[in-house]
Amino acid sequence: MRLDRFLSQAGAASRRESAEIVKSGRVRVNGTYVLEPGRRILDGDIVLMGSKKVTLQRRYYIMLNKPVGYYSTASDPHADLLVLDLVKIPEPGVRLFTAGRLDKDSEGLIILTNDGDYAAKLTHPRYGIHKKYKVSTERPIGDEAMERIRKGVYSEGEFIRAVDVKCINRYSYLFTMAEGKKREVRRLVASSGTKINRLKRIAIGGLNLGPIPPGEWRFLSPNDIKASLKRKGELVKE
Repeated sequence: MRLDRFLSQAGAASRRESAEIVKSGRVRVNGTYVLEPGRRILDGDIVLMGSKKVTLQRRYYIMLNKPVGYYSTASDPHADLLVLDLVKIPEPGVRLFTAGRLDKDSEGLIILTNDGDYAAKLTHPRYGIHKKYKVSTERPIGDEAMERIRKGVYSEGEFIRAVDVKCINRYSYLFTMAEGKKREVRRLVASSGTKINRLKRIAIGGLNLGPIPPGEWRFLSPNDIKASLKRKGELVKE
């Protein structure tokens, strides 16, 4: 197993962060500093990150129905309500992180895990995992505006688009998104001249939120994990 993958699966950091940590010279293998994230880790190797020994943990996969008002990040010092505070697991010392984010004013399906590879597959655009959002707006989105949203618009210096947007009724829409850029759905709706009253993520890949009440969570089954990694009906591989 690669060193960066070993660190991410041990819950030390995400896969991307793990690679940067190795390159920064903070990791030793069998007493020797290693700078290559691709270094192979064998059974019996002793890995230290700083002075802390890193060992593989049991991997956790959790789906949560995030309520409005909670932050998906633990790095904001002003965030008083965190999704991580809603999830309690019996094993001490496990570092969970969110696979993607929902902003404070949004709600719905969010996945927490300590498996960096799995999180990367859910969030990196190259894997093509679609997310579905149910959106309620202040005013209707016209047909021309919906077509622009599908084709893409420039917002805050970057190009954003919906894979698809469908009208449920006059004030409700189903957005299908692929990339997960910051407040992407809100920015797309703003480009149409209206605002979002409610934004709820209802599906990731082939995994639906289902009847979980706001603030509640459950472990993902193996079939749930496979469903979340479905891209247009096909299971995402390496």
